[in-house]
Amino acid sequence: MAQTPVLLDAAFWEGIDPATEALLDAWLVAPGDAVEAGQALGRAVLVKSTLDIAAPAAGRVHSLLVQAGSSFARGTTLAMLQTPSA
Repeated sequence: MAQTPVLLDAAFWEGIDPATEALLDAWLVAPGDAVEAGQALGRAVLVKSTLDIAAPAAGRVHSLLVQAGSSFARGTTLAMLQTPSA
């Protein structure tokens, strides 16, 4: 099994000041949950917009690295998935 990082899609950060942080509003999954590619794993708030944090691949949630209610910067790894090795 490979480890795959979960980040807030880079497209959401376009046009946003690099110093701006997002808020991790809620996780919709827990460690051990099986997920599909594109599935919403959690919700983040960035400049008054609520955004889904999507699974980059199918697999199983290994760990949640940022707690709900915490702020995070652009490029922060929010969670790790265990995904099948290629």
